[in-house]
Amino acid sequence: MALNLDLQFFAGEKTEKATPKKKQDSRKKGQVAKSQDINTAITLLAVFMVLMVTGASMLDAFLRLIRHAFRSYMLMPVTEESVLLLLTEVIIEIAKILAPILGVALLSAVASNFLQIGFLFSTESIQFKLDKIDPIKGFKRIFSLRAIVELLKSILKISFVGLVTFWVIWGRMDEIMTLSQKTVAAAMATIGDITVRVGLYASAALLFLSLLDYLYQKYDFEKNIRMSKQDIKDEYKNIEGDPLIKSKIKQKQREMAMQRMMQEVPNADVVITNPTHFAIALKYDEQKSDAPYVVAKGVDFVAQKIKLAAKEHDIIMMENRPLARSLYDQAEIGQAIPEEFFKAVAEILAFVYKTKGKI
Repeated sequence: MALNLDLQFFAGEKTEKATPKKKQDSRKKGQVAKSQDINTAITLLAVFMVLMVTGASMLDAFLRLIRHAFRSYMLMPVTEESVLLLLTEVIIEIAKILAPILGVALLSAVASNFLQIGFLFSTESIQFKLDKIDPIKGFKRIFSLRAIVELLKSILKISFVGLVTFWVIWGRMDEIMTLSQKTVAAAMATIGDITVRVGLYASAALLFLSLLDYLYQKYDFEKNIRMSKQDIKDEYKNIEGDPLIKSKIKQKQREMAMQRMMQEVPNADVVITNPTHFAIALKYDEQKSDAPYVVAKGVDFVAQKIKLAAKEHDIIMMENRPLARSLYDQAEIGQAIPEEFFKAVAEILAFVYKTKGKI
């Protein structure tokens, strides 16, 4: 009894890698290996690269908007129509200025997701489930091992990115200390350049950490979808069907094949027998084949059924022990007999046709 319990316990342990079907089912539910940090890092990196290229033009556009606002909007009477017109124009101009940034951010977010998991659409993860608001399960999630790992990862990211940021700023400290001696435009240009550089280096550092995080997420995902030996057996049964049902289906298929074969026996020209164990029904039709072909064959009980059907339909039976055995082993139903048996079968058919008066 104890041994059986131990075997059941080990059979229930999830020690096996997930099958392709289990992975596919998990994917349909939206459960995939994915690192959100990769999305963040790629998006930030793309945004700061665009800022590095278009930052100066964006600054000029903002300055033109401010100058236009002071020259035109300040002189407008304050009415409901003027305020609405002012807000509309300002929002449109700001949208035009920020369009490259927003467009690149959107494209990079989509691309980073596609690179990780490909195209995937699933509503399973956004469905309302009561266990998501269960305080007990929520408390367990907060103080789980996974939560501790995520906390350590966050501390590592903050420390590493902060260190890189400090290193970049420290390298430009001489320029920062002389900002008070520069013009406003020059100081803003320097601050903008430092900000973009910090963003690029910090994004690159985060991207490096996110690749490590992706490897961890993949490992953790593979671990969570592991299966027990019993799970694999159950899945196999669901895919292939119950063995008892499969055996019944195969039996039914054999019976149908046997029925079709027996229906062809009356069309045979001759039945070559063992005489007790084997029976091969042959037919020669110039329009179907250049050589005689097998319409039915069987051994023991099936052979007796073939001979009985042949007797009922006046099909001539010829006894030839070695030929019957060889044809049974080497010729398949519906196929022409091998060339090595042409002469022997031709002599038999000639005798059959002569007996029936066909020649």
